[in-house]
Amino acid sequence: MTNQVKSRAMSIASNFSNIISTALPKIKDFWQQTKILLNKTSKTITSQAKIAFETSQIIIGFLLKKADGSIDYLAHHPALDKIESFNRNVNIRIRQLFATLQKTSFYKKIGLYAQLIRLDKPIGILLLLWPTLIALWIAAEGWPDPLVLFVFVTGVILMRSAGCAINDYADRHIDSKVARTSQRPLTSGKITEKETLLVFASLSLTAFILVLFMNELTIWMSLGGIILAVSYPFMKRYHYLPQVHLGAAFGWSAPMAYTAQANEVTAITWLIFLATILWATAYDTMYAMVDYDDDIKIGVKSTAILFGNQDKLIIGAIQILLILNLLLIGHRADLSGFYYLGVTAASVFAVYQQYLIKDRKRELCFQAFLNNNYFGLVLFIGVFLDYQFADIV
Repeated sequence: MTNQVKSRAMSIASNFSNIISTALPKIKDFWQQTKILLNKTSKTITSQAKIAFETSQIIIGFLLKKADGSIDYLAHHPALDKIESFNRNVNIRIRQLFATLQKTSFYKKIGLYAQLIRLDKPIGILLLLWPTLIALWIAAEGWPDPLVLFVFVTGVILMRSAGCAINDYADRHIDSKVARTSQRPLTSGKITEKETLLVFASLSLTAFILVLFMNELTIWMSLGGIILAVSYPFMKRYHYLPQVHLGAAFGWSAPMAYTAQANEVTAITWLIFLATILWATAYDTMYAMVDYDDDIKIGVKSTAILFGNQDKLIIGAIQILLILNLLLIGHRADLSGFYYLGVTAASVFAVYQQYLIKDRKRELCFQAFLNNNYFGLVLFIGVFLDYQFADIV
């Protein structure tokens, strides 16, 4: 039995050895043939690539020469000279027309009207814009209706401009006695009183036409806005709180905007209105501090004169009331994190304004007044972000 097993094992080993000895030469031959094929393929690909590269060089060179010739031909073509000459003449004519236009009475009038309505000083537009936008966003609880937004942004620009015109008309005999305002168009005689009233009427009428696209309640409220805008400039002759009157005139845009969007008047509406009055009283008192000496000489009344040596303290108290009012608005409108961050940032600006007016220097008081743009901006950003991310936070 053992011999049979050994015999079979030797037979298997012999067969395996024969298979290997037969396969190895074939594998070796297959590998050699494969190497030859790869070498030939590589040489063919390299050769073809070289031919393709050389051919592309020839083609590209030919095209470049043709393009260069074409460009050179076009560059020296008489038509281009005519086009260049025509363009040069057109530019010369445009400059000449513009220079002529600048010398016309029409152009000068437009420039004077722009100065009259303070388009070169947009701070007033911004101070009126922020409470209007805040009222719109709170009333809509987010983005307001596009038409309402357009009407009130445009209305802010129109009514602030109209306010400047009627203010200059009211102060036409006063501004000449104040160095800062003596060169205003009306005061200096560059435009007439009739023109000033016409500008005011045109701007106010345009604003009123826009309001007619709003709901009935807003239209009726706009009449109060006109009365406040017209009466404000004259108040400095009759009482020491024209800044409060300005606050009411500026602030009236907020309840109008809220009503236009929500078609109702709520407690929040009047809180925003009150906040705007407080804010305007504070910043316009800073502005009045700039003209304090001139106003005393002329006999014009203002909160800066009324507050006297307590002006900084009273402005600070008004600012504290304003911040408390803003907190109450946030509570009633169910606002949260971003809004209160905006109120915090605004409070920092209020403190900075107190720092600026501490010595009552004219330039710094005016800077404090201008800084209120950032006060309103951060408040609006807070409201905007609060509604924008209300579903996330």
